[in-house]
Amino acid sequence: MTLAIQAMVSMALLTLPVMAPVVGSALGVSSAYVGVYVALVYAGAMLASLSAGTAVARFGAIRVSQVGLMLCALGLALCAVNSVPVIALGAVFIGMGYGPVTPASSHLLALSTPAHRMSLVFSLKQTGVPLGGVLAGVVIPGVLLVTGWQSALLLVALLCVLCAVMSQPLRAELDADRNPKSPLMLGSLAQPIRLVLRHRGLTTLAMCSFVFSATQLSLVTYLVTYLYDSLAYGLIAAGFALSVSQVAGMGGRVFWGYVADRFLGARLMLAALGGLMALCCVATALFDAAMPRALVLTILAVFGASAIGWNGVYLAEVARQAPKGQASLATGGTLAVTFLGVVLGPPVFGALSGLFGSYRAGYAALAVPALLCCVLLVRQKHSLSPRQG
Repeated sequence: MTLAIQAMVSMALLTLPVMAPVVGSALGVSSAYVGVYVALVYAGAMLASLSAGTAVARFGAIRVSQVGLMLCALGLALCAVNSVPVIALGAVFIGMGYGPVTPASSHLLALSTPAHRMSLVFSLKQTGVPLGGVLAGVVIPGVLLVTGWQSALLLVALLCVLCAVMSQPLRAELDADRNPKSPLMLGSLAQPIRLVLRHRGLTTLAMCSFVFSATQLSLVTYLVTYLYDSLAYGLIAAGFALSVSQVAGMGGRVFWGYVADRFLGARLMLAALGGLMALCCVATALFDAAMPRALVLTILAVFGASAIGWNGVYLAEVARQAPKGQASLATGGTLAVTFLGVVLGPPVFGALSGLFGSYRAGYAALAVPALLCCVLLVRQKHSLSPRQG
C-alpha cells in the first residue's frame, strides 16, 4: 500500500509536466514555466514534510497518507481550471499532499525492517516514485490526445481518491501506535531541522539530497520538452523516453539498494551514483537530432537509474542514522532540504536554459554539483567513525 500511495502522488505531481507543451499553448505561456509549477509543488511539499512527524504521531501514518492523496486530488482538480493563478494554487495543494507521504511510509517501514535490509526495503517502496512517472509518461499523452489535458488531470485526481479509499481497511492495524493527544504546535516545524543539524551524517545526506533532487526533477520536468523542442520528437515518443528513464529508475532503486546492503554501504553507493549522474548530465547535454534513438534511450536509462534511483538508499540511511523512534522526524527534516533542491533546481535550470537558448546548458551545469557530492561523500566516508558511517 505504501508503494501504491507513493506511485499515485508521484503521478499526480508529474501529470502536468508531461503535458507541458500542450498546456502552455492552451494557456498562452511558455512551456519553460513548468519549472515554476514544480517549484510551487515542492514549496508546498517542503512545508508539509516538516509537519509530517508530529502529524504521524497524532493521526497515524495511513491517515496522513490518505490526507495527502486527497490534497493531491484537490490540487489536480484546480490545475484543470483554465487559469494560471488557479493552477499555481493547485500546484501548492499537490505539494502539500506529496510532502508527508514519504515520512509517513518511513515511519511504518522503520518499525518493521531489519537494519541489514533497510536499503533494499526502502528502495522497493521508493520504486513508487518512478512508477508514477511511468504511468504519467505512458498514460497521460494518450488520454490527452483523446479527451484533452483537463480531463487527463481529473482522471488522475479520481485515481488518487480511489487509492485513499482502498487504504482505509489497513488503518486500524497500521495506525495502532498513534497518540491522539500528541500536540500539533507551530513551533514543532523547526524540530526536524534541528534534529538534522545536530547530526553530522544527517546534515551531509541532506546537503547531497539537495543536489540529487535538483538533478532528478530537472531530468523528469524538462525531458519531454527538451526532446520535443530541441530534437523534434513527437509528444508520444518524448513521453515514451521519459517512461524509459522512469522504468530504469525503478530498477535502479532496487539494484542500488541491494548493492548498498551487500557490498558498498549506503554512503559509497550514493557517492558512486553522484559520479554517474554527472556523466549522464554531460551525455544528455550532447544529444542532437541525428543521434540514434536507441543510443538516446540507453543514455536516458542510465540517467534515470542514477538520478531517480538514489532515493531508497538515501532514505534508508537517514532512517538508520536517526535516533530510535524518530525516523519520520529525521526523514521530514532531511526531505525539507531535498524539496528545497527541487524548489530551486528546476527554475534555475530553466533560467540557465533560457539564458543560453538551449536546455543543453541546464543539463551540463548539473554535472558540477553532482560531481562535488561524489567527492564529499567519499571523503566523509573515510573520516567518519564506524558508528557515524
